[in-house]
Amino acid sequence: MTTLSPENSLSARWSASFILGLHPFVRTEAWKFLTGYYSWQSSRDERLTVDSTRRKNYKVLCEMYEKIQPLLENLHRNFIETRNHIAYDLQKLYDKDPLGNVLIDKKRLEKILLLSYVCNIQAEYQQGFHEMVMLFQLMVEHDHETFWLFQFFLQKTEHSCVINVGVGKNLDMLNNLINFLDPLFAEHLKGKGAGAVQSLFPWFCLCFQRAFKSFDDVWRLWEVLLTGKPCRNFQVLVAYSMLQMVREQVLQESMTGDDILLACNSLIDLDADELISSACMVYAELMQNEVPQPLKDFFL
Repeated sequence: MTTLSPENSLSARWSASFILGLHPFVRTEAWKFLTGYYSWQSSRDERLTVDSTRRKNYKVLCEMYEKIQPLLENLHRNFIETRNHIAYDLQKLYDKDPLGNVLIDKKRLEKILLLSYVCNIQAEYQQGFHEMVMLFQLMVEHDHETFWLFQFFLQKTEHSCVINVGVGKNLDMLNNLINFLDPLFAEHLKGKGAGAVQSLFPWFCLCFQRAFKSFDDVWRLWEVLLTGKPCRNFQVLVAYSMLQMVREQVLQESMTGDDILLACNSLIDLDADELISSACMVYAELMQNEVPQPLKDFFL
């Protein structure tokens, strides 16, 4: 890759991570490039400088938070409620591996979640963020890395997992995609299965985290989302592919919206590579048609 031009080298790296996935040994460093934490063209010395700057900026944010925390507690009811929600979610979070070893530090996780809530006005805390940030904490060593990787992940994926930003748009486009590619299924979902698609918002809020059999599978899908390949908003094609897994059962049994939701919630222990391949096939099918402008604008 060192013989390629910067543009072709960047494209090759993205393509490699999309097609092959990332080896666990390089995942921690590779994510810093995929998210934009580091520039692809940066030198080792430049990356050391960037990391030092991000560490200092995180420390400044923590100090600022400690200073304004009493003000937030006294003047902002939402802050107290959010802090209680975070504490409750973390209390329920299982933090041990099969051998009983503690995987994460919940106190550090709570601090990162509160800081993210205070600093990121586009992404207010929502249930599920604690599970997402946990995966970042498992990936990297330091709190400043966890914090910034989560922020960059949200930006790079266009806040598609944030309820008040991207989730509603994802659901609307999923409906449009079903209408375009599968009119028969769409007809059922508008009739007896009404409400089912809109109830699938947890898929997007958690970036499909609970659908997979391992953390490696979750990271694998997220890495594809970060590459922007084969298209933008790939998460909607993933959701469409998952719906297709229950399509035959839904139509044969003429399921109601509630029953469809139960069937969708039973989609667990999935293999990331198989799901990614299915979603790529959907994209290929989509590109063979005269795509309506709203879908074209969303994916391209």
